[in-house]
Amino acid sequence: MAIPIIDIFAGPGGLGEGFSALKNDEGENIFKIALSIEKDPLAHLTLTLRSFYRQFGADEIPEDYYELVKGNIDVKELYRRWPEQAAHAHAEAWCGTLGDPDEKDANAVSDEQVDDKIRTVLRGRTDWLLIGGPPCQAYSIVGRSRRKEKILNEDTDKRVGLYKQYLRILAKHSPAVFVMENVKGILSAETSQDKIFSRILQDLSNPQGYYPAADGDVICPGYRIYSLVAAPERFDENGRPVYKPGKFVIQAEKYGIPQTRHRVILLGVRNDIDIQPAVLQEQEEVPIKSVIGKLPRLRSGLSKRADSYEAWKALLGELAIAGTNPVALSMSETLKKLEDTPFGKGKDYLSTEHQEIDYKGGWYLDRRLAGVVNHASRSHMDSDIHRYLFVSSFGKVKAHSPKLSDFPESLLPAHNNVKEGIDDKKFADRFRVQLEGKASKTITSHISKDGHYYIHPDPSQCRSLSVREAARIQTFPDNYFFCGPRTSQFHQVGNAVPPLLAYQIAGSVGEIFRQAGLLQLAEL
Repeated sequence: MAIPIIDIFAGPGGLGEGFSALKNDEGENIFKIALSIEKDPLAHLTLTLRSFYRQFGADEIPEDYYELVKGNIDVKELYRRWPEQAAHAHAEAWCGTLGDPDEKDANAVSDEQVDDKIRTVLRGRTDWLLIGGPPCQAYSIVGRSRRKEKILNEDTDKRVGLYKQYLRILAKHSPAVFVMENVKGILSAETSQDKIFSRILQDLSNPQGYYPAADGDVICPGYRIYSLVAAPERFDENGRPVYKPGKFVIQAEKYGIPQTRHRVILLGVRNDIDIQPAVLQEQEEVPIKSVIGKLPRLRSGLSKRADSYEAWKALLGELAIAGTNPVALSMSETLKKLEDTPFGKGKDYLSTEHQEIDYKGGWYLDRRLAGVVNHASRSHMDSDIHRYLFVSSFGKVKAHSPKLSDFPESLLPAHNNVKEGIDDKKFADRFRVQLEGKASKTITSHISKDGHYYIHPDPSQCRSLSVREAARIQTFPDNYFFCGPRTSQFHQVGNAVPPLLAYQIAGSVGEIFRQAGLLQLAEL
């Protein structure tokens, strides 16, 4: 009797993971993913593998799964050994491009195919949940700034209107509740006709107004759109809650997520369900040291010379450290303490004797892993490794990340716009250390391209974050394995909704279903 979930624009499955983890007092699942749709083939591999994992009870995960993440068997062999569970996973996770995809897109799916699939998996149930986050690149403030695009154009950028796929499913299939996530930039995005967010709120409140019902369709009664972090300021003449737009923003660091991730999350409750959801309960900020501080140490790789621990250590020794200021002293002290016992660059699976974490071990750790997955460092240029030592030492001493104007002249990058960065403060923080005593800055997909914004706080490691460290900051459990090459793994992690935040949202949503009499399980 678990509540079915349909997850569109699913990415690697962060939102669905949080909902899938919620159980009642008897250990039964409150929600179960019936269908997830993702267009990126590599994220889809991750999504399918996690679906396979969830086909088993927590105490029944086969040893073959751990053999896979350790690299001892491949995924084809895993699925061959467990054909029934693999078949369920492949039926649940669908690689498909929604909307109006390019004709050459091999994964393009039509609206009719989507509708047929939804009807098949729901089997006539109306007590179900729609979740997902339509692609956000069109709305991103950074993206708009980079494109020098103040006014969005739906005719030239199809991503602007992709929320309409979400809207169409609401109009056509009328779920009891929906949860939609997007970037904060959606609040300020606008076309030549209107502000995007105002239009989205209006459309989501009355999906049938945009997609009129055809003969035989169920009439969608519409939705009340709630914030998950604030009570309504008032209700309008139609009984719909009214908020200032900023009240829909969830600041993740206030809810136990170790990063300053600010996202718009909308909770829609069908108009025939007259229940106001509970808001999330604020928590103390979690510093990243609590989640990454006890992972195995890694050194950066060397991209322009023969790579070894000795060569890496010698490279650091080449750095001329001038002055007796606290940062210089910290750098010198770090170099003195570099031990003769080498430590490596990590790998897709790194065996460890002990697994420790200072925050929510029951959520993160899996003793059967006997190690860490997706934990390998990137290689960096010699000059950048020197800069990483300076930046991480600066952060350790000053408790904030340096600007370009703080750099010694010898460590300034040889970029044409460095002077502009110093004088005008434009991109002055292009090298950013994550401070161990604070929540991380937002983990975004940009981490796949540039490690400079995600420098590890430990000066003795001189590197950017690993995929597993980014995943821990995003609150993925340690046994969540990301498929594909490392660039794709970073991209998947950065685009995801933090599962632990989704878990908290699931608690509020589950209570709506319970109060509405749609949840035939024990109380949450």
